[in-house]
Amino acid sequence: MTAVVETPVAPVARLAALPGVSTASRAQARTPGRVLPVSPALAGLLPATGLRRGSTVAVHGSTSLLLALLAGATAAGSWAAVVGVPSLGLAAADELGVDLSRLALVPRPGTEFAAVVAALLDGVDLVVANGNAVAPAVARRLSTRARHRGAVLLSLGPWPGAEVELSSSRDRWQGLAGGHGSLRARRMSVRVRGRGAAARPVSAELLLPGPSGDVVRADTAAVPAATVSSAVCEEATG
Repeated sequence: MTAVVETPVAPVARLAALPGVSTASRAQARTPGRVLPVSPALAGLLPATGLRRGSTVAVHGSTSLLLALLAGATAAGSWAAVVGVPSLGLAAADELGVDLSRLALVPRPGTEFAAVVAALLDGVDLVVANGNAVAPAVARRLSTRARHRGAVLLSLGPWPGAEVELSSSRDRWQGLAGGHGSLRARRMSVRVRGRGAAARPVSAELLLPGPSGDVVRADTAAVPAATVSSAVCEEATG
């Protein structure tokens, strides 16, 4: 069952009682440099072919893309938490493969945003934070904490100093034929850039979701060619 914590009504200290949250001392035992797995369709876009522990990754323009990043890691046994994103769709997360039993939500942290993110970075494998809710100086401190604790900090929106940034554009739904039928897949262009090993931008055409519900490369899946603009069909995940 997905855990939901409302703060500041619930003290930040209670976060340590959530399933999957360990203490800071236990978090120190994480293996440095370990890479958390992602879908094969996304692995080729990331410099470490996955989410490297201690890194900060920013996702622009698509909640679905962020959920797709969480799916592989939670399916493999990692714990994740999402802070400050009250519009996150759990049904969409489930459809994209996120293990909801390994997901904790803090939808409205209020003034405790930084403290909540910091506490979760101490013991959760992946922490998603609303990048629009943090000042640059605080963002840098949280990235430093993620690096020291061996957690992955994922930002929905811009994050100062992010090592890797993923952005999506040109959403097109596919599946309609002759003006009728069902929307079966959404094609999007994903571009990855950043610092260090990610300094050279890479891009790919993905289906997110693909015909089976997960993320796949557009050149490996067969769906009807007819498309409809995402402006006509709004993103179901918010």
